[in-house]
Amino acid sequence: MLLRVILLGILFTLIARAFWRLVETVIEGAKGRGPTRVRPAQKLVRDPACGTYVVPEGSLSVTADGRVHHFCSEACRSSYAAR
Repeated sequence: MLLRVILLGILFTLIARAFWRLVETVIEGAKGRGPTRVRPAQKLVRDPACGTYVVPEGSLSVTADGRVHHFCSEACRSSYAAR
């Protein structure tokens, strides 16, 4: 009997906390200060070896003929350098 009361108390506490977090998230979202912010759009560039589009900031790159080429992987960068 006591164990049942304790488990129900824990369950009620967890449900109340989850509900309160949901309410806080909705309020913060309505104010525009939510935990997830929309990042500005980034221009994608095409990998010259395989044709995949990549984000320049996080990609591997090589400067050749005065131009910067961005690659999705080391394999693509190596195959481009071998040309």
